[in-house]
Amino acid sequence: MQSVTGVFVSQTDAQHAVEALRAKGVPADKITLLTPGSAREKLDSVSVDAAEQPSIGKAIGAVVGAAGGLSGGGLLLAAIIPGVGPVTALGLLGSAILGAAGAGVGAAVGGSLENASTEGLPEDEIFVYEDALRNGRSVVLALAEDAEAADSFRQVLKSEGAETIDAARHQWWIGLRSAEREHYAASGRNFNDDEQFYRLGFEDALHAKSRCKEFDQISAEMESRLEELQSQHPGVDLDEPYTRGYQRGREYYQRLCDQSKAA
Repeated sequence: MQSVTGVFVSQTDAQHAVEALRAKGVPADKITLLTPGSAREKLDSVSVDAAEQPSIGKAIGAVVGAAGGLSGGGLLLAAIIPGVGPVTALGLLGSAILGAAGAGVGAAVGGSLENASTEGLPEDEIFVYEDALRNGRSVVLALAEDAEAADSFRQVLKSEGAETIDAARHQWWIGLRSAEREHYAASGRNFNDDEQFYRLGFEDALHAKSRCKEFDQISAEMESRLEELQSQHPGVDLDEPYTRGYQRGREYYQRLCDQSKAA
């Protein structure tokens, strides 16, 4: 599976992109729409087909209905993502992303995920989705069977006005870069020389599998990652910038979580 993601300024455009992908035959469990805000608010804008509505009694309030009017039907879920706030997700793939981001999505949905293939779920991109959602944008993600299908999906998203995930990641870093350069300069090292590895460390700290863990829980993983980078860049002094970036990324995520709790 290959993931294809588009970030949209307009929620309406994002919904149109989902509908266009479904029209191309993308299965419901291989596509999701993530939007900021409460799903209960969004149910007012989509029709609910009771015949398609799944059993939601055990979902502990996370599943709020079936979005029958959006892209041919699908489960609509609401959850709180740490550091982001309330988010709505369409379908089982959406619930998998919410779960990977640290949101509880209910027992019924968790059981359903055992029967849903999420191979190819890009956990290393989730922090980019979160940044987009924090800024009021919507995210559409689809899983493609092969490279040809992935290219076709990208064209659909582009035609509906999507920004690529690489562009969204670049904008995220641009928003942080000046502050990180100033912070790093205090160490006496040259940020321009070390930025590549500092940023890699920063981003690795935001990986869905790494954040929120105690440092001793991820130290072995860090060492393995450093060995991998050293083998790719022999002779380069990357240990300190990577480690400093990793620690700074952990602090960044904690600040976001603290701000979210205080809001």
